[in-house]
Amino acid sequence: MATLNYQHAALRQYQSMGVASEVHTASPHKLIEMLLTGALARIARAKGAIICQDTGLKIESILSVSAIIEHLLISLDVKAGGLIAQNLMSLYDYMLRRLVYANAHNDVAALEEVSRLLGEVKSAWDAIPMNLRSASIS
Repeated sequence: MATLNYQHAALRQYQSMGVASEVHTASPHKLIEMLLTGALARIARAKGAIICQDTGLKIESILSVSAIIEHLLISLDVKAGGLIAQNLMSLYDYMLRRLVYANAHNDVAALEEVSRLLGEVKSAWDAIPMNLRSASIS
C-alpha cells in the first residue's frame, strides 16, 4: 500500500510540474483555457465525490472550482470588456452561488448546471479566432 501511495504522489508531482511549465510558457488566452478546463475537471471530480459520499474530496473539489471561478471573476476588466464582461461577472457570481448550494446540499444537479455553463463559456472562448487571441485579454 505504501508503494502505491508513493507512486500516486509521484504521478501527481509529475503532473503538477508539467502544468507549471505549461503555465510559464502559455499565452493569456491559453491560461484562461487551462483554468476553464481545470474547473470542469474539478466539477466532475466533485460529482463523483458526492456519488461516492466522499465529503473531503467533494469539499476540496468544490473549493478548487470556486477559486478558479473567483480568479476568472476578479480578472474581468469591465471597463475594457463592456457588456460582455458585465454579463460574465453576473454569470460567474451565479455559478459561485450554485457551488455553495451544491456543497451544502450534495446537489449533483447544481454541479451539472455549473458544468454546463462553464462548458458554454469554454466553447465560446475556444471559438475565438487565432488571429484575435493575443488581443483577447488586455
